[in-house]
Amino acid sequence: MAKDKQLLTDAVWRVWEPLIEEVRPRGKTPPKELRRTISAILWRHQNGAKWRSIPAELGPWWLAAQLFIRWAKAGVWERLLELVQQRGVALGMTFLDGTNIRAHHKAAGAEEGGPMARSEVCAKHLADLAAAMAPRLA
Repeated sequence: MAKDKQLLTDAVWRVWEPLIEEVRPRGKTPPKELRRTISAILWRHQNGAKWRSIPAELGPWWLAAQLFIRWAKAGVWERLLELVQQRGVALGMTFLDGTNIRAHHKAAGAEEGGPMARSEVCAKHLADLAAAMAPRLA
């Protein structure tokens, strides 16, 4: 996997894997290549890209989208973010941009997001935290 696309290094995965295992739904068969699929989901949310833009080395885009949607409906992303916050896991630093951007006037009447929108926000926060954990080049 390309270095710039690898959010979940071995060290980072050792922190994340038990947390994910604690909150993920138990099905008939465990997800195949969970680390790669989670990396694809986090990459997508970190970059603000469309699902189809996920790099091929992170696996099939539809697999990442399918897992994200399934887990969003089950509330997994919210539970994962809550668990990370409760445990005080040292995930590194994240810097937020305080830029103010005005919304289009037609955006004023938009409906509040449902479970999918909340999961998108949680996944974005988790992607930022994973990126903050990644080793930096000097």
